[in-house]
Amino acid sequence: MAPVAIDPRIVDVAVPRKDTLGLPESARARLEKAGIDLSEGYPYRPSRPLYLDDVYKIRNEDRPHIDPGTRADPEKKALLSAAKEVIHLTRHIGTEIVGLQLKDLTDQQKDELGLLIAERSVVFFRDQDISPQQQKSLGEYFGEIEVHPQVPQVPGVPGVSVIWPALQATENPASFRRPGGASRWHTDLVHERQPAGVTHLHNDTVPTIGGDTLWASGYAAYEKLSPAFRKIIDGQTAIYRSAHPYLDRENPEAGPQYVEREHPLVRVHPATGWKALWVNRAMTSRIVGLDKAESDLILGYLYDVYEKNPDIQVRFKWSPRTSALWDNRITIHNASWDYEGSQPRHGTRVTSLAEKPVFDAKAPTRREALGLLGPEEIEELQKFSQLEIR
Repeated sequence: MAPVAIDPRIVDVAVPRKDTLGLPESARARLEKAGIDLSEGYPYRPSRPLYLDDVYKIRNEDRPHIDPGTRADPEKKALLSAAKEVIHLTRHIGTEIVGLQLKDLTDQQKDELGLLIAERSVVFFRDQDISPQQQKSLGEYFGEIEVHPQVPQVPGVPGVSVIWPALQATENPASFRRPGGASRWHTDLVHERQPAGVTHLHNDTVPTIGGDTLWASGYAAYEKLSPAFRKIIDGQTAIYRSAHPYLDRENPEAGPQYVEREHPLVRVHPATGWKALWVNRAMTSRIVGLDKAESDLILGYLYDVYEKNPDIQVRFKWSPRTSALWDNRITIHNASWDYEGSQPRHGTRVTSLAEKPVFDAKAPTRREALGLLGPEEIEELQKFSQLEIR
């Protein structure tokens, strides 16, 4: 099957080819069980755009989005009572649900899962029997599915991306010193007009040692900042760029250009109403209105707050047939390449797009909303409020 562009204006930049890498047996068994046609090669590669203006036109309009978590029972009784066990992996981020199959959740349980993800940032389900088609259906419940113009897809299931490091390495070789790819702190699809909400990665094949993924909490990163510093960044916007470069049609000699969007540095999640720091080192390029030196200084500090506080992070060790669902509005993540390609890793990913990021000065932090502030934090907030009044 010839590659088809997700937009008719896109002209492919490469000659279509069949990939000849051998699929891991566990991945092949899952795909064949789901009825995926592998006869024309795997994965399916969509037509990839060459020019920047073509990419800007993809999904370049406001679209309604209602977060399922806003409909949920705050106590999440339907979801949590059906689980065999609920394990909070750290105090601030990460929860594992035991004994439920994602494909079998009711709509009420999906709403409550959306709220749980919004509160705990990333939720894990092991031993999942889920096809790419069922994974896509669940993703559609959380929002419009993103069909990426650059990323390989499961044949016949557009929007289900193939995450296969061995395949990526055929185009961008990885090494111990430069693992590249997802092995850096980032957030998915920040360049979209309405960036990513929930991402669901199902790994059917994982290394026996290594290959963990780390997530960090945007709620907690914001709370690490002093009240005075929060006021400096509250309401400010930054430029967020795409992971892939393109050419300017009118001036191709200018070299690689990126899709850029302006979004708030601090955003509020629609289901929780809590503030979260929303920057990432890979794709936040500059703060609007500041000189480069000023912007670099502030962003560098914010990146460090996110990345260098292990108490606001969770590191997850995968097992085969495990799903992770995380909220890109309130996290950054990093896939460790410490297995160095010594064993296969393969999975499929579905990303649901959400609302345009918004900031609300009146919104609380997570710790404020949950009554977790310590005496020193309360005293600091009170002092700062008094200074503002004066």
